[in-house]
Amino acid sequence: MKLDLYYARRFLQWFAIICTVLLTLVMLIDLNEQFRRFDGLDLSFGQLLNLTLLSAPAALNQFLPLIMILATIVLFVGLARSSELVVTRAIGRSGIRALAAPLSMAALIGVFTVSTLNPIVAATSNRYQDLSDTYRSGGPAALSISGEGLWLRQGGALGQSVIHAAGYGGESGDISLYDVTIVSYAPDGGPMRQIIAESARIKGDSWLLKNAKEWPLTPGLNPETNSGHHSELLLPTTLTQDRIRDTLGTVEGISIYDLPETIRALGEAGFSAKRFEVKLQVELARPLFLVAMVLVGAAFTMRHARSGGTGLAVLMAVLLGFGLYFIRNFAQILGENGQIPVSLAAWAPPVASILLTLGLLLHAEDG
Repeated sequence: MKLDLYYARRFLQWFAIICTVLLTLVMLIDLNEQFRRFDGLDLSFGQLLNLTLLSAPAALNQFLPLIMILATIVLFVGLARSSELVVTRAIGRSGIRALAAPLSMAALIGVFTVSTLNPIVAATSNRYQDLSDTYRSGGPAALSISGEGLWLRQGGALGQSVIHAAGYGGESGDISLYDVTIVSYAPDGGPMRQIIAESARIKGDSWLLKNAKEWPLTPGLNPETNSGHHSELLLPTTLTQDRIRDTLGTVEGISIYDLPETIRALGEAGFSAKRFEVKLQVELARPLFLVAMVLVGAAFTMRHARSGGTGLAVLMAVLLGFGLYFIRNFAQILGENGQIPVSLAAWAPPVASILLTLGLLLHAEDG
């Protein structure tokens, strides 16, 4: 038991050190990217640093598999060089048994990632997007999908607008909204006008509305008397086709606790929820994948340092880890496109990775 606690403590120490070093490097690179991205805007260093800090949890979540491999490699290379693995085997404990503590820590980190880090990433990603939109256009833009349809909010110097559409189409090209209702608000928060249109799509920096009827909501005016019909009407917007397309398909800003409700709402609204279903299952399978990354690192480094070839073994471990990570992402894309079942796309890569690395470990231990 004490030996297991010793291995667990050493693994967590290296995990924390590598997390700190890698996250610091990523934040420095991202801070430079924020300077480039918002070049020309009058933003202070504190505002850019705040954006960098908000994007840090997402970066950490993305790099967790690599951190797991590196922590395992550093741990077992160190144990091999100090002959602690030799002593462990001399007391009758196999190398695979010595993996129990690191694997347990990896599983616990995976559970923590799914239950705690995932909601943090969702919250910080949404806040980052809101601040980014505010700095660029003077107000945040938002999009949500419910059983009642699609909701958009756009902001700008002229005020806010809330847009509702019963449906949308054209994901591969220009996105068009159907049965559109728009309510525009002045900068002071009061309603200015309401527009109902048959369809809407973005053309340049404006919404192009077809068969629209407009009612002014200025106090003292009769809305119906002063209403007007337009075969085409241009309404300024700060949104873009790419932003809407990315937001419709993105899942980073949705917590794992909200994904089931989002999937249900998409189904009720008649939209495809395949990408969200795959994301939910991939997140649930994340602890298994992190366990597989520990096994990958251990499969190539659990040997005596005098055997030589440590550098090649480390390189092979990292390459195999990247290969398995690529296969997992490729399977996720196939699942999102409906080419393979959702459960197969999410659970097959981590299970196959564990079986593969267990085979390598058994071969190394027993020959």
